Amino acid sequence: MKKILVINGHPDQASLNTVIADTYIKTVLDLGAEVRYIPIGALDFNPNLQFGYRQRMELEPDLLKALEDIRWSEHQVWIHPIWWLGMPSIMKGFFDRAFLPGITFRSHKDKPSEGLLTGKTGRIITTAGDMSWQVYQDVYKSSGLIQLQKGILEYCGITVVQNNFIGPLHDFSEADCIEELEHIKAIARTDINQMSISDNRFDPSENKLSL
Repeated sequence: MKKILVINGHPDQASLNTVIADTYIKTVLDLGAEVRYIPIGALDFNPNLQFGYRQRMELEPDLLKALEDIRWSEHQVWIHPIWWLGMPSIMKGFFDRAFLPGITFRSHKDKPSEGLLTGKTGRIITTAGDMSWQVYQDVYKSSGLIQLQKGILEYCGITVVQNNFIGPLHDFSEADCIEELEHIKAIARTDINQMSISDNRFDPSENKLSL
């Protein structure tokens, strides 16, 4: 069975991001995958890394379970809205508190840091209310995507091979939303098919953006 972890970074569980997560999960379950789900906004933890790296804070049970799920997964799907060109604060707090030295990466004095989540693949799905992909890419240089993909996931060893942008949602009709959810189903089927490849790697040529 394929081990897929879906992480929803939207704090509102009644959001479109939750509908996207539910649609993805149902599709891969129907295809025989084993799925776990982390709705970050529903976790009970302090998102403030109060002491930085000077003093380790005890990890709450929800963070320990989330880290267990992250280690268990073969493929991860990170879903979040773009707020102020980045992720919601609760999602950033999740990374601050859970993605710690010795847990998801290891720093070395005389050589580059080492990611401890190697062998896993990832997909990033972002939604935007009033911004198009062209504006996000050309004007804002995909800054939030760079933070999540390069600065966090790949830094910790996860190979992000696809990203999908959905927006601007303020211009979407009901028919547009239905079409995007159909695209999410297609994305889920692609993920399962790609995971069936013997080397468990995705084909980067399949990377397509949802505009």
